[in-house]
Amino acid sequence: MRKNVLITGGTGFVGRNLTQLLIANGYSVSILSRRKQNNTENVFYYLWNLEKQTIEKEAIEKADYIIHLAGEGIAQKRWTQKRKASILSSRINTAQLIFSALQKNGKKVEAYLSASAVGIYGAVNGRAICHEEMQAANDFLGRTCQEWEAAARPFEELGIRTVKIRTGLVLGENEGFLKQLNVIFKLKLGAVIGSGKQYMPWIHIDDLCRIYLEAIENPMMEGAFNAAITDDTNNKLFSKLLAKIYGYKIWLPNVPAFIIRLFLGEMAKLILTGRRISNSKIRELGFQFQFIKLEEALRDCIKK
Repeated sequence: MRKNVLITGGTGFVGRNLTQLLIANGYSVSILSRRKQNNTENVFYYLWNLEKQTIEKEAIEKADYIIHLAGEGIAQKRWTQKRKASILSSRINTAQLIFSALQKNGKKVEAYLSASAVGIYGAVNGRAICHEEMQAANDFLGRTCQEWEAAARPFEELGIRTVKIRTGLVLGENEGFLKQLNVIFKLKLGAVIGSGKQYMPWIHIDDLCRIYLEAIENPMMEGAFNAAITDDTNNKLFSKLLAKIYGYKIWLPNVPAFIIRLFLGEMAKLILTGRRISNSKIRELGFQFQFIKLEEALRDCIKK
């Protein structure tokens, strides 16, 4: 009998690609949704309601693994206090609801996989390479990721193998943050942001999905793992390569940092700061990244 993977956030960018990979590897997938959707041969949709604290019972009963991807986009709107609270609650409260549903139904899954982000290391610049053992930063990004991961602790205490995937910038075909950049760079209006020295820890969507599959199938995976390529990619290099793929050299001056702050407020930290990330922990378990060269990854994602 096929194992079933229950996914929150399954209709998003990562969730859609991950669903395809899981099905290709012999799993059935259940997706928690806020509205009724039609099932397919391999994908089953179940309702959940955070306000009413409900999840359809069958979704929990049939799950062998749970992947928690749900959470409001951190870069979609300015960081007002209300928006910050919503970003946090959309991750924490949903995890708590899943845990409550497991307890209520007396269910113990084989593994609980939670999304997280390299933002746990904070909005910083510098050449230091961030490892999983480092403490969370004391800023909004750091605290959010820390609480996000803390919401997985009850699953650990229940004896469920728990994995937290600290994800970098995800590259996908006309998806994620590349979707907005492609519009600009295709018109030959791309430019370096700020100093251009801020690091951009990236990962191809295929590799990210393979990491989640590895986390399901490898019992040695437990705890936090960075999911990003360890290299020196900064905004200047990234922008130049993207322009090169579209057949030109950047001709516009750098976009001044103060302009970014003016339009985005505190959220400008997402663009103006960055960090280098170590992926040695997951590679030591034998995982091999398929995309380790930025230009190769970008060309795979951009279909001109």
